[in-house]
Formats: sequence, structure tokens, C-alpha cells
Amino acid sequence: MLSWEYPPLVVGGIAAHVDGLARALARAGHEVVVFTLYHPDAPEDSVVHGVRVLRSHTDLPWIPESDLVARMASSNHLLVQLSARLNGWKPDVVHAHDWLVAWAADTLGALWDVPVVATIHATERGRHGGHLPAGLPAVINAVEWWLTYEARHVICCSAFMRREIIDGFELPIEKLHLVPNGVDPALWAPPVPAPPREPLVVAWGRVQYEKGFQVLAGAMARLRNRVPGIRCVIAGRGTYLPELQMQVDVEGVSDIVHLAGFVPDDQLRSMLHHAGCAVIPSMYEPFGIVALEAMASGAAVVAARTGGLAEIVDNTGAGLLFEPGNRDELADRIAEALTAPGKADSLRSSAARLLDQRYSWDAIAASTIDVYRATAISHA
Repeated sequence: MLSWEYPPLVVGGIAAHVDGLARALARAGHEVVVFTLYHPDAPEDSVVHGVRVLRSHTDLPWIPESDLVARMASSNHLLVQLSARLNGWKPDVVHAHDWLVAWAADTLGALWDVPVVATIHATERGRHGGHLPAGLPAVINAVEWWLTYEARHVICCSAFMRREIIDGFELPIEKLHLVPNGVDPALWAPPVPAPPREPLVVAWGRVQYEKGFQVLAGAMARLRNRVPGIRCVIAGRGTYLPELQMQVDVEGVSDIVHLAGFVPDDQLRSMLHHAGCAVIPSMYEPFGIVALEAMASGAAVVAARTGGLAEIVDNTGAGLLFEPGNRDELADRIAEALTAPGKADSLRSSAARLLDQRYSWDAIAASTIDVYRATAISHA
């Protein structure tokens, strides 16, 4: 597997996905090697939970940071170099996770004469609301198109993403497979005995406009006088952080909304174990693994009715939905989760059943192996 991020290097949801899938594949008896980026807190060559993880230094200071695609393409050569450490070992399949590793995946597939599977976690067109601005977004879209073209089979995480990929890249439907994201409930579960829930709202992720944290800031202004003691923590880093801070100030909620920046996983889980409510306010979300993590933590979930989030939550009783961008409706749903008697308990019970039935990593690994087998057969 090739991934631009892998714990402890976490940028978005891809790290958690690749980690959970790789571990489950290893538990099922498969040999898994992950090529990823160097991180100072991790060895360059290690075996973690049965998964061999090789890390490469990909800094290329002579290429301007503004030329993102050139930096990625050049850095992919350094990912390919990791194959020299395998001493003749050869995989049956190369699995690329998103466009950032497209060049390395294509090269390794050719060098080893094995098929390439690609998982598309999101698309640049989708991040821009279905439009494709000129410049960098158009270039990234071209790389995404090329990756889906070169890959023998393509995996996506939701029916929403399946439609987006088929329409955006003119992909034959038989080439596309729907395999959802998953979660490890034991990793996120609260301690026993569980701490009491507080009027605390927690949201986290990359701080970009499409993640909708500005909508949550507006909702908190409407909740100040409705829910006694309410407060909110938004955890994460991203380019939209200065604008989000400005929105928090404009809404007059800087005393009850804290922009925490990067928060380590153990601290995030502790916050969720105390939170009465976890909010995923995304304007665009192909899947929304954060919703599964929030459910596993025992926090009542409020999510935007968009993309994969709606598919996870709708008609399950495991969370409350609101229309993306609607601050008033989001405020109503948060108030319901925090103050309606028995509502949070009902949401938590339904969420636990949902995770057990649909989103275990072992089940997702089995579905992924089916894709690998189909890929190997078509390559033979």
C-alpha cells in the first residue's frame, strides 16, 4: 500500500483508513507493506501490528512549495526507492490511496508486473462543489483521472463517491467497487467507568472551508442562551484557520469556542469521552470516518446531510442530521442531543449496533481482498 500519510503522521482521514485496513489484512494472514512518509516519532523501517511500514524522506527544497504537483511527482521517486529495502520480496497487488501517490503506484506496478488498485477518498472537483477552477485544481483532477484510468480496479467508500467518480472520470461501472471506511471501536471506546457527559461540543479535522466549521461557529452563537454551560472545541489545522478564527470573533463566541489546533489522538479521545455531542458540519464529505469515530467514542453525533455522511446516518437512529450550511438547524440538532431526555442514550445504542453490523475493519478487509482477487484474475 502507498499512502502519503500513516500514523503518527495524520493529515486527514486517509491515515486512519490505511492503518485500520492494513492491520485487518495482517490479522487475516496477508503480508502487508506500507510505503509512506518519514515522521520523527516513527522508525524508517518497522513492523507495527503485523504491518511492515517503510518511511521515506521526501523533502525536496529545490522545488518551490507553490508548485504542489511538481513536488508530489518528484517526491514519488523517493517512495519508489523504498522498494530496494524489500530484498526481492514482491507483492501481488499495489494499492494506491489517492492521487498523491499515483506516480509511485504506477511505476511500482510496472516494475513488479503486478496490477494496481486505487482507492479514491475524495476528488478535487467534489471539494469545489462540483466545479473545477483553472490552475491547481484542474491539474490535480487530471492526475486523479489518470490514476483511475491506469488502475485495474478502483475502490470508493460510498455511493455518493461512486456517482462522483463515474461522472467525473467517465469510469466504467464494472471497474468500480464500493467498500466503506471502518473504525476500531475498542480504540475509541470510553474507559470503564465512563466519565460523565458535559455540555461540550467537539469537532475535528482539516480546517478547510468545505469542512463547515464556520457553520458550527454560527450555531454556537445561537446556543449560548439555550444550553447552560455550553462550550465547543474545534481541533485541527489547515489553511482556513485564520478565516475561521475571524468568524468565531465576528459571531462573538470566542469565549465558548476554542480553536485547539493539532490535538494528539489520546487527547482527542479523552475530549470525546466527556463530550455530550460530536458535530461533523461538512459542506462536502465523501464518507466521513470521523462520524464512525465519534459513534465509537459514545458521543451523540450530529452530522450534515451531505455525501457519505448522510449514507452512514440516515434512517439508522445513530445520529441527527441537518442541512449543510444551515446554522439554525444545526443549533436545533445540538440542543436536542444535549438536552432532550434519553435522546443521547438512544443515539448511542443505535450507533453501537450500526458499527458492529456494517463498519468493522475485518469485514472491510474481506471486501477489499475480494477486489484484490478480482484484480489478480483480470491481470493473469
